[in-house]
Amino acid sequence: MLGLFMILPVLALEVSGYPDFSPWLLGLTLGVYGLTQAMLQIPLGLLSDRIGRRPVVVGGLVVFILGSLLAANADSLIGILFGRALQGMGAIASTLMAMVTDFTEEKNRTKAMAAIGGSIGISFMLAMMVGPLVVSYAGLSGVFWLSATLGLLGIVVVLVTLPKAVTKTKNRETQADTKQLLSLLKDANLMRLNIGIFALHFALMACFLVIPDILSIELQIPATEHWWVYLALLGGGFFIMLAPLVIAERRGAQKTSFIIAIACMALSMAVLSVGRNPWLTPILLLVFFSGFNLLEAVLPSWMSKMCPVGSRGTAMGVYSTSQFLGTFFGGLLGGLSVEYAGADGLFVLLAMVLLGWLIASIGLQTPRALHTYVVNSGVVEQQDFAKRMLNIVGVEDILVVEGEPLAYVRVDRKIIDLASIEPYLNSRTTGEHHGAWHQ
Repeated sequence: MLGLFMILPVLALEVSGYPDFSPWLLGLTLGVYGLTQAMLQIPLGLLSDRIGRRPVVVGGLVVFILGSLLAANADSLIGILFGRALQGMGAIASTLMAMVTDFTEEKNRTKAMAAIGGSIGISFMLAMMVGPLVVSYAGLSGVFWLSATLGLLGIVVVLVTLPKAVTKTKNRETQADTKQLLSLLKDANLMRLNIGIFALHFALMACFLVIPDILSIELQIPATEHWWVYLALLGGGFFIMLAPLVIAERRGAQKTSFIIAIACMALSMAVLSVGRNPWLTPILLLVFFSGFNLLEAVLPSWMSKMCPVGSRGTAMGVYSTSQFLGTFFGGLLGGLSVEYAGADGLFVLLAMVLLGWLIASIGLQTPRALHTYVVNSGVVEQQDFAKRMLNIVGVEDILVVEGEPLAYVRVDRKIIDLASIEPYLNSRTTGEHHGAWHQ
């Protein structure tokens, strides 16, 4: 992800002199990896179920390296576009999530997922600083050469440090199931969250079509100094959003902070469309990135909590696809907007997209503090077992896995009678540790 992100703060400045440069082609080049990621994420995850995780992960990293090398040696924007598209074809995120399932016990899985999510957030912040620094010393091609090197390092990590012998774990909480797609797409709350992550990354990608030029031309900050500006915006945004997150969690006002964050982002874009100056612009960008940081942290957490029991893997696959599609369309439509309406027109477009998300989020329900518990259903008839579990106070939902002595039970830990389900927690018919809570 570091390799994919590093190009965002530098591409608009570095390719402006290319013979085939145009704003819409720039936007397409920035966002095209999102299209190929969205197309291949779930298929490659399903392929890994058949041929194994390691071949898919290594193969994806090889494709990513080839795309980086193609872009590093390109002398035109269209060449970089094809390189970015090839980079995105190394879509291994869903396979890595499944690999986490293989390598971890239930009790440690949530921590492992959180660590991966945190590493992606850190990689984004690093990329905003590293990208401008690399370009100042090695040019635009240096960013892609570094990306290829990081991909090679990833292959070494997979081949040298990960165990070769592992039992693939069938776990609906982390793996995709195409049979669940239709029902999940009809879920109003999940649809609102998918719209949200689409809009959020649409706005992020589109912004980087003009932010580098705004910093260089309007604020007269040399390109070599952009790294500390991004550090201030993203770092400052991170610390600003901490207080609202904590306060909202304590007072049960998560939805209020969610709506306010969207409104602040929309307002910042609207104001940027009509007035920018050396004092106002940095403040508005800080407001935008503060809202982005808060929503980027909240959305996956809410998605995880709102997923129907046993459907988290599929729901998160749809969520990731929506995110990558937002990246693609943000680049494409943002580029077209800049070409025909300039930066002002782009900010108007983003304000409208974020306003649409705000309206769609009004009906969003705040997720309840429910937890999923993996239990052993034994040899009891499935319908009887489901009825028995649903009669227990605190059990909200259950999915009994067909053909396996395994069930996923969603409960309210505040009222659940743990003693009533204790008999089902000790058997380990699937080789997993079932007595573990995870959100």
